Amino acid sequence: MALADLLQQDAIIPALKANSKKQLLQELAEKAAAVTGLPEREIFDVILQRERLGSTGVGNGIAIPHGKLNSIRKIAGVFARLDTPVAFEALDDQPVDLVFLLLAPEGAGADHLKALSRVARVLRDQDLTARLRACETAAAIFACLNQDAGTNAA
Repeated sequence: MALADLLQQDAIIPALKANSKKQLLQELAEKAAAVTGLPEREIFDVILQRERLGSTGVGNGIAIPHGKLNSIRKIAGVFARLDTPVAFEALDDQPVDLVFLLLAPEGAGADHLKALSRVARVLRDQDLTARLRACETAAAIFACLNQDAGTNAA
Protein backbone atom coordinates (compact mmCIF):
# COMPACT_ATOMS: atom_id res chain seq x y z
CA MET A 1 0.00 0.00 0.00
CA ALA A 2 1.61 3.26 -1.16
CA LEU A 3 1.16 6.52 0.72
CA ALA A 4 -0.05 8.03 -2.56
CA ASP A 5 -3.10 5.76 -2.22
CA LEU A 6 -3.89 7.37 1.15
CA LEU A 7 -2.85 10.98 0.67
CA GLN A 8 -3.49 13.57 -2.03
CA GLN A 9 -1.32 16.66 -2.36
CA ASP A 10 -4.28 18.91 -1.51
CA ALA A 11 -4.56 17.07 1.83
CA ILE A 12 -1.18 18.38 3.04
CA ILE A 13 -0.81 21.35 5.38
CA PRO A 14 2.84 22.45 5.16
CA ALA A 15 2.91 24.99 8.02
CA LEU A 16 0.03 24.41 10.43
CA LYS A 17 -0.32 26.78 13.33
CA ALA A 18 -1.90 25.25 16.43
CA ASN A 19 -1.50 26.06 20.12
CA SER A 20 -2.91 22.82 21.55
CA LYS A 21 -3.69 19.22 20.74
CA LYS A 22 -7.40 20.04 20.51
CA GLN A 23 -6.79 22.92 18.10
CA LEU A 24 -4.51 20.69 16.03
CA LEU A 25 -7.20 18.01 15.78
CA GLN A 26 -9.79 20.67 14.83
CA GLU A 27 -7.54 21.96 12.03
CA LEU A 28 -6.98 18.41 10.77
CA ALA A 29 -10.73 17.72 10.84
CA GLU A 30 -11.37 20.92 8.89
CA LYS A 31 -8.86 19.90 6.19
CA ALA A 32 -10.20 16.34 6.11
CA ALA A 33 -13.74 17.69 5.67
CA ALA A 34 -12.59 19.80 2.73
CA VAL A 35 -10.86 16.80 1.11
CA THR A 36 -13.54 14.15 1.77
CA GLY A 37 -16.72 16.23 1.72
CA LEU A 38 -17.73 14.79 5.11
CA PRO A 39 -18.94 16.96 8.00
CA GLU A 40 -16.04 18.47 9.94
CA ARG A 41 -17.78 17.89 13.28
CA GLU A 42 -18.25 14.18 12.55
CA ILE A 43 -14.53 13.79 11.73
CA PHE A 44 -13.46 15.77 14.79
CA ASP A 45 -15.71 13.74 17.10
CA VAL A 46 -14.34 10.42 15.78
CA ILE A 47 -10.68 11.38 16.18
CA LEU A 48 -11.28 12.98 19.58
CA GLN A 49 -13.04 9.81 20.73
CA ARG A 50 -10.04 7.75 19.60
CA GLU A 51 -7.63 10.07 21.46
CA ARG A 52 -9.60 9.55 24.66
CA LEU A 53 -8.71 5.84 24.47
CA GLY A 54 -5.02 6.76 24.44
CA SER A 55 -2.79 9.22 22.66
CA THR A 56 -1.86 8.49 19.06
CA GLY A 57 1.42 10.34 19.60
CA VAL A 58 3.91 7.60 18.73
CA GLY A 59 7.11 9.44 19.71
CA ASN A 60 9.88 11.36 17.96
CA GLY A 61 7.52 14.28 17.29
CA ILE A 62 5.06 12.14 15.33
CA ALA A 63 1.34 11.49 15.83
CA ILE A 64 -1.00 9.31 13.77
CA PRO A 65 -4.54 10.18 14.85
CA HIS A 66 -7.10 7.92 13.20
CA GLY A 67 -10.70 6.87 13.22
CA LYS A 68 -13.43 5.02 11.37
CA LEU A 69 -16.51 6.63 9.85
CA ASN A 70 -19.64 5.07 8.35
CA SER A 71 -19.88 7.81 5.76
CA ILE A 72 -16.41 7.56 4.18
CA ARG A 73 -15.98 5.36 1.10
CA LYS A 74 -12.22 4.75 1.10
CA ILE A 75 -9.26 5.30 3.39
CA ALA A 76 -8.08 8.90 3.28
CA GLY A 77 -5.26 10.79 4.94
CA VAL A 78 -4.29 14.34 5.86
CA PHE A 79 -0.68 15.26 6.64
CA ALA A 80 0.43 18.33 8.57
CA ARG A 81 3.81 19.78 9.49
CA LEU A 82 3.44 22.16 12.41
CA ASP A 83 5.24 25.49 12.64
CA THR A 84 5.65 24.96 16.38
CA PRO A 85 5.37 21.54 18.04
CA VAL A 86 2.44 21.02 20.44
CA ALA A 87 2.07 18.80 23.50
CA PHE A 88 0.25 15.65 22.42
CA GLU A 89 0.63 13.27 25.37
CA ALA A 90 2.95 11.19 23.17
CA LEU A 91 4.54 7.96 24.37
CA ASP A 92 7.89 9.72 24.86
CA ASP A 93 6.32 12.95 26.25
CA GLN A 94 7.85 14.92 23.37
CA PRO A 95 5.77 17.55 21.54
CA VAL A 96 4.48 16.67 18.07
CA ASP A 97 5.28 18.48 14.81
CA LEU A 98 4.47 15.84 12.15
CA VAL A 99 0.92 14.49 12.05
CA PHE A 100 -0.70 12.00 9.69
CA LEU A 101 -4.48 11.76 10.16
CA LEU A 102 -5.97 8.55 8.80
CA LEU A 103 -9.72 8.04 8.25
CA ALA A 104 -11.20 4.71 7.20
CA PRO A 105 -14.62 3.25 6.45
CA GLU A 106 -16.28 1.48 9.39
CA GLY A 107 -15.83 -1.93 7.75
CA ALA A 108 -12.24 -1.43 6.59
CA GLY A 109 -10.80 -3.80 9.22
CA ALA A 110 -7.52 -5.19 7.91
CA ASP A 111 -7.07 -2.43 5.32
CA HIS A 112 -7.28 0.19 8.08
CA LEU A 113 -4.61 -1.66 10.06
CA LYS A 114 -2.41 -2.06 6.96
CA ALA A 115 -2.69 1.68 6.26
CA LEU A 116 -1.82 2.55 9.87
CA SER A 117 1.12 0.18 9.80
CA ARG A 118 2.35 1.63 6.49
CA VAL A 119 2.20 5.21 7.78
CA ALA A 120 3.95 4.25 11.02
CA ARG A 121 6.69 2.37 9.13
CA VAL A 122 7.34 5.27 6.75
CA LEU A 123 7.41 7.86 9.55
CA ARG A 124 9.83 5.75 11.62
CA ASP A 125 12.54 6.58 9.05
CA GLN A 126 14.54 9.36 10.73
CA ASP A 127 16.12 10.54 7.46
CA LEU A 128 12.67 10.95 5.96
CA THR A 129 11.28 12.81 8.98
CA ALA A 130 14.28 15.15 8.91
CA ARG A 131 13.54 15.89 5.24
CA LEU A 132 9.83 16.38 5.98
CA ARG A 133 10.69 18.88 8.72
CA ALA A 134 12.77 20.82 6.18
CA CYS A 135 10.06 20.90 3.47
CA GLU A 136 8.32 24.24 3.01
CA THR A 137 5.51 23.41 0.57
CA ALA A 138 2.76 20.82 0.18
CA ALA A 139 4.30 19.77 -3.15
CA ALA A 140 7.71 19.19 -1.52
CA ILE A 141 6.16 17.20 1.34
CA PHE A 142 4.10 15.13 -1.11
CA ALA A 143 7.18 14.38 -3.21
CA CYS A 144 9.21 13.52 -0.13
CA LEU A 145 6.57 11.12 1.23
CA ASN A 146 6.11 9.42 -2.12
CA GLN A 147 9.74 9.18 -3.20
CA ASP A 148 10.31 6.98 -0.17
CA ALA A 149 7.35 4.76 -0.96
CA GLY A 150 9.55 2.27 -2.79
CA THR A 151 12.37 2.19 -0.26
CA ASN A 152 10.08 1.39 2.68
CA ALA A 153 7.96 -1.20 0.94
CA ALA A 154 6.55 -3.93 3.16
